[in-house]
Amino acid sequence: MRRVVFLMFAVAGFVSAESVRVATFNLDNYLVMNRRVDGKWRPSYPKPESEKSAIRQAILSVKPDVLILQEMGDVAFLEELRADLMHEGRHYTYAVHFEAEDEERHLAVLSSLPPQNVQKHTDLDFKYFDRREKVKRGLLEMTFALPDESGFKLFAVHLKSRWTVDKLDPQSELRRTKEAEACRERIIERTADLGVTRYCVAGDFNADPNSAAMRRFYKRGQLRIGGRVPAFDSRGHVWTHFYRKHSVYSTVDGFVASPAMMKSITDGVGRIWEPPNGQSGSDHRLVYMDVEYETPSQEAN
Repeated sequence: MRRVVFLMFAVAGFVSAESVRVATFNLDNYLVMNRRVDGKWRPSYPKPESEKSAIRQAILSVKPDVLILQEMGDVAFLEELRADLMHEGRHYTYAVHFEAEDEERHLAVLSSLPPQNVQKHTDLDFKYFDRREKVKRGLLEMTFALPDESGFKLFAVHLKSRWTVDKLDPQSELRRTKEAEACRERIIERTADLGVTRYCVAGDFNADPNSAAMRRFYKRGQLRIGGRVPAFDSRGHVWTHFYRKHSVYSTVDGFVASPAMMKSITDGVGRIWEPPNGQSGSDHRLVYMDVEYETPSQEAN
């Protein structure tokens, strides 16, 4: 947690703002798989150590309190990352690993804050042409309390990628939108239907901000669910993913915040980490935002 600025003067003293930093990062296959390393084809090969080191550098530089991860391998890889970060000075007391339909790539969370509640939604499905399909990576729900008793819910997602062999759905746009709809309905059940107003959806949406899939998280009919948290790097660039094969930059990672949550985000924007040497260890860039809360300071003289 970090102190931001003094907000106001009251009779009893100052009220200051502190913040919790929340980040999302697609690790680009932090697991064993067939891959090309240094120009050579390597079957069943782990993520190279140079890429792991670059990932840790990003995390150690940003210092998120809550870190949402995509494309994590099994729980042993999550514990490896946590141990390596602790060895380099960043300890995450809490770790959550979430396995859904995808048997290889999982969602995970590392946190310095204790989650008050964790719900792993693996039952989400949808009609897809003539069959029903599951949301491939599920929906991970976590609740965090803050010292000012505000707190917030966090929903982590990793929607279907553009890769597909289904000629009826080029780039999986329909499937991704259906996944978003299924997640949205559960999010509404867990927030609006229960009177919860402070929440955000975070992760790799595999969709640009104005896509059909992303619009599912903004509203349903007259119900406003949330708004995208704009994020920029120091040069004002907004891309979070680089598809090297076709030299395409896109904005697919980040946050959607509820109206009440948006008011607590510092400057109403997020930030995109820029590795100093251009190497992030992933084809995605880490995106983060600071969530402010109020805390009374000592009485003024």
